[in-house]
Amino acid sequence: MILMLQRLDLEKTYYYLLIILAFLMPLTVSGANTIIVIICVLWLLSGNYKSKFNQIINSRLLLASILFFCIHVIGLIWTEDLSWGLHIVHKMWYFIGLFPILYTIVRKDYISIYVSSFLLAIAFTEVISYLVWFEVIGPFRNATIENPTPFMSHISYNPILAFAIYLILHELFFNKKITNFVFSLYSFFAISMTINMFITGGRAGQVTFFVMLSILIFQILNKQRIKSLITVFLVIPGIFFAAYQTSDLFQTRVNLAATEIVTFSGGQQSSLGQKNSVGHRIIFTRNSLSIIKRNRIIGVGTGDFPIEYKKINQIRTPKMPNTDNPHNMYMLILVQLGLVGLASMLSIFYYQIKLSYNSQDKFIRDVGITLPLMFLVMMLSDSYLLGHYTSLIFVFFSSFLYKDFEQT
Repeated sequence: MILMLQRLDLEKTYYYLLIILAFLMPLTVSGANTIIVIICVLWLLSGNYKSKFNQIINSRLLLASILFFCIHVIGLIWTEDLSWGLHIVHKMWYFIGLFPILYTIVRKDYISIYVSSFLLAIAFTEVISYLVWFEVIGPFRNATIENPTPFMSHISYNPILAFAIYLILHELFFNKKITNFVFSLYSFFAISMTINMFITGGRAGQVTFFVMLSILIFQILNKQRIKSLITVFLVIPGIFFAAYQTSDLFQTRVNLAATEIVTFSGGQQSSLGQKNSVGHRIIFTRNSLSIIKRNRIIGVGTGDFPIEYKKINQIRTPKMPNTDNPHNMYMLILVQLGLVGLASMLSIFYYQIKLSYNSQDKFIRDVGITLPLMFLVMMLSDSYLLGHYTSLIFVFFSSFLYKDFEQT
């Protein structure tokens, strides 16, 4: 096996595998995982371990990622529900198993290819979404006519779509070498993807879209902060109003959120009953904070959120359903691993933002800052570092955005 690997052009093999992975990430769990397994096996059997090890230990970002995973493993020591704890650890394996491997095999010269492959997959997803929406093809998998997100739920789709729109807009505004054909193609998809954002139902992704657009405006106008603020206050409400007036789904979701907030009754069932998702999130957060107050430093353990939440829910809000996820990454980490776990998680984002300033490449610098900022916002509404699609995309892009300019 080792002899066969020695004859194999590993760099070219990794090149094609990473392109395929970038394309499959937003489309299929099994397809992406198959490529990940092939990449990991090749990496483990290809030798040169000292060089790989040195790359990993010389990266503060990778060390922060590995520590974040290890704290989850350590948190199993004081957890009661070991099986659920192992389930959580399994979901976090990208941070120790995949991130370091990708970091050592990605190449700066191929970044535009990786990104293009990812955008091609999102464009394909968008086209399928429109075909379902216009009833050219029947609904399948996660897609419905009212909420056409075929390959994943809208909870994951809209944030990923927002990131894809950012990548396209960044190319349109900053790539001076872009051809007229590519400019026209990207312009079309920037518009069509933006429309697609508001005919699908992911409110967290829609909020992320507005955050992303605000960041992009500041990047376009550079140091003109006053002008940037004025532009944001004009553009964001304008797009919001246009989407509200033209998209029935977006209007319904906005109205529903507003109604849920108004009718929320402090922990008791509102007039909206079990469908009050905003009210549920508020209650999840309140109850989670009650658990955190008693376990501030190291939390209740990696696997004990469901158990501890059920206990507090029975006391404080017995009419509300139990949950194994507070739909807030910060609350989940604080309950499970306390301030130690939160500090570990935030250190990843700290290093991402800090390292981005070391790059002389505007694309790397801008995207390197935008990716963590978008996730920091997204994670207020769900545990996006546990989801397959979002966590994989986070790790994949992080593997090359912060690689070649890190200093120890």
